Amino acid sequence: MIEVFCPSADDTRAAGRKLAAALRPGDVIELAGGLGAGKTLFAGGLCEGLGVEEMVVSPSFVLVRQYHSGFIPVVHVDVYRLVSLHEFEDLDVFELAADGVLVIEWGDAVESALPEDHLRIEFMVHSDETRLLRLIPSGDWVDRDLGAVT
Repeated sequence: MIEVFCPSADDTRAAGRKLAAALRPGDVIELAGGLGAGKTLFAGGLCEGLGVEEMVVSPSFVLVRQYHSGFIPVVHVDVYRLVSLHEFEDLDVFELAADGVLVIEWGDAVESALPEDHLRIEFMVHSDETRLLRLIPSGDWVDRDLGAVT
């Protein structure tokens, strides 16, 4: 596990940009944390780091947003409003992201459906608005160098 302290929103975004350097097609990133914890901000930085030109916004109401303008396509999913794991499976996000990176906000709700090889990032917000990001690798992520994110 790696912990990253982000004193500002810019730092949270920068952590996402830094993680982009470690990404490969087929990667799955699970973002877990409460409302306003910085998940979408982080996803925006990650997309910037991959060269995505569009503005990254929360997919809360559309469930899935796709970005193809970068070096690697990104499928950005928000599962907050889903009622069941079956609804998640119906989205076919693994197929959509087969050649790209899959980023799942509120990923803890569908963690049992995720592949063993994924990176879980937990977002915690302290009273002074400082964010703590915990990067928890599993599967092949354990051997990746995530030190650049700190």
